[in-house]
Amino acid sequence: MKDSFFRSMTWLHTWVGLLVCWLLYLIFFAGTLSFFRDEITLWNQPAIHNVQAQTQRIEAQKQQIITGFDYLANHGANSSSWRITLPEPRIPYLIYGYAKPKEPGQRRSKFENTQLNPNTMQELEPFVDTKGGNFFYRLHYDLHYMDAITARWIVCFASFFMLIAIISGVVIHKRIFKDMFSFRRNKGSRTWLDAHNLSSVLALPFHLMITYTGMITLIFMLFPYPAKVTYDNGMRGFFNDVTLRNTMTDKAQGESSMVPIQRILDQVYTKWSHADITRVQVNQPNMAASTITVLVSAGKTLRDQAPRLIFSGATGQMVAKTDDELTSSKALYESLNSMHTGRLATWLLRWLYVLGGIAGCVMIGSGCIMWAKRIRERTKNNVKPSFGLKLVEGLNLATIMGLPLATCAFFIANRLLSPTTAERADKEILAFFLTWLAVALLALIKRDTLQWRVMAAINAVACLSVPVINALTTNGNLVSYLMHKQWALFTFDALFLLFSILFFIQTEKLRTAKNNSKIISPSQSNNLKRQKP
Repeated sequence: MKDSFFRSMTWLHTWVGLLVCWLLYLIFFAGTLSFFRDEITLWNQPAIHNVQAQTQRIEAQKQQIITGFDYLANHGANSSSWRITLPEPRIPYLIYGYAKPKEPGQRRSKFENTQLNPNTMQELEPFVDTKGGNFFYRLHYDLHYMDAITARWIVCFASFFMLIAIISGVVIHKRIFKDMFSFRRNKGSRTWLDAHNLSSVLALPFHLMITYTGMITLIFMLFPYPAKVTYDNGMRGFFNDVTLRNTMTDKAQGESSMVPIQRILDQVYTKWSHADITRVQVNQPNMAASTITVLVSAGKTLRDQAPRLIFSGATGQMVAKTDDELTSSKALYESLNSMHTGRLATWLLRWLYVLGGIAGCVMIGSGCIMWAKRIRERTKNNVKPSFGLKLVEGLNLATIMGLPLATCAFFIANRLLSPTTAERADKEILAFFLTWLAVALLALIKRDTLQWRVMAAINAVACLSVPVINALTTNGNLVSYLMHKQWALFTFDALFLLFSILFFIQTEKLRTAKNNSKIISPSQSNNLKRQKP
């Protein structure tokens, strides 16, 4: 009975992992990058590379908001919306923006943004059109090019399979603590099993947390039934009930001058004397129904939604505010969301998130390769490999080697595309997917050790090219970043150099690999045997 149970759990662990492992690898890969999405966006925008973080950032916010209201009153008097986005520790620049009139067929108004250096209040050079780190953030749950709802359902099912694989893996792991210190090199599939076990066990709490909380972020899509039963309008009624709304000025008609923003800020600082304001939004400015929303940083608290106050723009009266104390259920939901996104993380915790994400990629990738190697080792030399084995080997090469190369292509395109290129951001993303597609096609044609070695060498050159091309196309480089203590930019280039070295090491190891060190076709195995004395 016991053997039957463990055999069933092993079967379950193998197949629920294998069926979605390549999608999970993409989710973990893009999700890991998105923990530093602000830093990626910073690198993608050369115009802000020399903007220094303010030493008295919070103290300067009041004057920046007052100046912003004067600017928007002059430039966006007839706009339907204003927005002031204040500098944050990881986003060093100031934005004044107003909504432009909608074009036919356009769902949302586009914003005309002016970016400023908060230290000098001088306008920065025009920004290039790029998604930056937000591309990877959206990719890990929206999968790009797909309908968003469909993509999120797919990601949810993959996450559910991941959770089953983790739990069943713990059940069948008889030596879970011993394997934390066990890694045998150059032992074929045994080495891959050790890598799989080691990366699984060391980061097990992170894997459980990130998978479960990832599903919680979409809980209302997965389980809408309580809201549908409770509210006449279903989910819309539920969100209307829990969302902070203005119910006092909606019916006001006609035009009205705006109250001085000083009066609004005085009320904000009366309630939160040390408020770290992140954004000020104005809807319907210069109208009687106008509202001014002030968003404040949640700091290190476990809150996903920023605390906010809503004021009437015509009278200055506060019309709505977030609760000071959350209900138990909302506090639980918000804390789980903030744990998943890492919004509360300091730089040290953020790096721990990244290391956990890398461990997740190693866990998934080693599991895929281990399965293929075991099947390949059991296949007799005179037996043609099955379609399933060839498909798995091809997907392994396409995913594990294709995603790093596609990421390099994304950043190289950011530097080489002209700033005036039409739909420039979409072309950066297109470079990512075309590169990945090219690797996938190569992998489906041939996927033996030679192809892994070629792709490792190409990845090494591509990773090296990113900081080199950056140095040739901008005024910064690894040395200047270090000298000027621009740590985010320095770390970005340094990491690409590090991965270039790692890929060069992998290339050399694959060059000298023996029969049992990588996935080898039967014909290669026979040739090697004939060459032995």
